[in-house]
Amino acid sequence: MNILHRGKIFEIQNLRDKVRVFTGREHAGRVLAGMLDAYRETDTMVLAIPSGGVPVGAVLAERLHLPLEVAVVSKITLPWNSEAGYGAVAFDGTVRINEELLPVLQLSEMQKSEGLEKTRQKVARRVLKFRESIPMPHLGGRNAILVDDGLASGFTLLVAVAAVRRMYPEKLVVAVPTGSAERLPKVAREVDELFCANVRGGWSFAVAEAYEHWFDLDEEDAVQMVRAYQKRFEQSRIGP
Repeated sequence: MNILHRGKIFEIQNLRDKVRVFTGREHAGRVLAGMLDAYRETDTMVLAIPSGGVPVGAVLAERLHLPLEVAVVSKITLPWNSEAGYGAVAFDGTVRINEELLPVLQLSEMQKSEGLEKTRQKVARRVLKFRESIPMPHLGGRNAILVDDGLASGFTLLVAVAAVRRMYPEKLVVAVPTGSAERLPKVAREVDELFCANVRGGWSFAVAEAYEHWFDLDEEDAVQMVRAYQKRFEQSRIGP
């Protein structure tokens, strides 16, 4: 594996600007695990962003024998387009708004207020579903690897970074299978290390183009995946 190191950003050189490099999210997790082998069996926690980041994070955690948790974050979507966002909310209540975009959108104060409240409720519901009222683990003095299935604009991921920073990890690492060459440096400035196997430049970028098989992961499937891994991990620590 030919890993190229530019400042805080680590990439696989021969995957640069290529598409369809992963069969699926699980394959992407295996590739990332190879890049992050230095963290194997260390005092590090993997935090996957649901839902798409969960299969990537679960495989990475299993390969490196690390505990797995989730870092719920959701974008604040437009009233007329549920795919486009102008801000995001994280599991601890952290909110960031894309102030540069707001003047273009011309949203009313009521629309902004309703969008924020709707997103807060969505995040609270998802946190409860994934964690069942169990508080987030203590990260003070431990490393954290924040995982998603790709980095396009990076805005939502940056909100997750801000929330995890408030948990005072020793080192905060972001790991994504694929990412926009234009946006990666902005995220890298906010973390200690950023691992991205497939960096792609160009005027357009879509996370899905890095995968042969791409689909929206069902939330319930992601929940079961996390719980199944956590059970296996605890059993491995206890022994037969």
